[in-house]
Amino acid sequence: MRKYILVLSLFFTFLSASSKLGIHEKLGEMVPLDLTFLNEKSQSVTLKELMAGKPTIITLNYFKCAGICTPQLNDLAKMLSRLELAENTDYKVLSIGFAEDEIPALAAAKRKNILASMSRPYVSDAWHFVIGENNSSHILADAVGFAFEKQVSPSGQVEYIHAGAAIVLSPEGKVTRYLNGINQLPFDVKMALIEATDGRVGPTIAKTLLFCFAYDSENKKYVFMWEKIGAVIMLTIVFGFFIYLVKTGRKDEDYQKKGENNE
Repeated sequence: MRKYILVLSLFFTFLSASSKLGIHEKLGEMVPLDLTFLNEKSQSVTLKELMAGKPTIITLNYFKCAGICTPQLNDLAKMLSRLELAENTDYKVLSIGFAEDEIPALAAAKRKNILASMSRPYVSDAWHFVIGENNSSHILADAVGFAFEKQVSPSGQVEYIHAGAAIVLSPEGKVTRYLNGINQLPFDVKMALIEATDGRVGPTIAKTLLFCFAYDSENKKYVFMWEKIGAVIMLTIVFGFFIYLVKTGRKDEDYQKKGENNE
């Protein structure tokens, strides 16, 4: 029995370590609308003002990120170009920077590039790129279950490991839907926004949750986080070993019973 407990302890330890990052859904919970952010003009605005009483798609990004953030925002722009809803009337979009060292000018530049990539004229006031003020980005991230990790290399290079997802809020600030991944279908987003308008909570569509790459400052490139793969492999090995112990334990018990019966 002790060996079973030991293996289970190891299993849950690895499971806990590998599950800290990512999206921890908080469907139906409310986000604080009085949080303030700095918009592209360095003006302090509340989340309530930014949402303007509309269902809102939010993304949490690191604007300097060359991993999944740029592909996510590019795909979002492509999808919104085809979305059969009126921006600024039927919905709003907020891309919120969570990095401590980013400034409004960077958010403004990112917004300009993303809006310019769209295939049709888009009401610019419908999609804002903002950064946190007074730790508001971190508070919002926690409120929606968006867990990320800051990493600093020996050379001082700062990077953030995080997942890619779009989160839909109702006009009142209720978390109503998670759209995981960086590629979204217009129909899925349309239905999520319609449901959010009425405050209805929808189930998450099963999709692989992608994570941002980490930056290799020596080779000056982004690399995949092999630690995640290693953790999954370790979990598989530990779980397989536990099953093996259970089966062999049962065999030993059967042999003992047979021996007792023969006696």
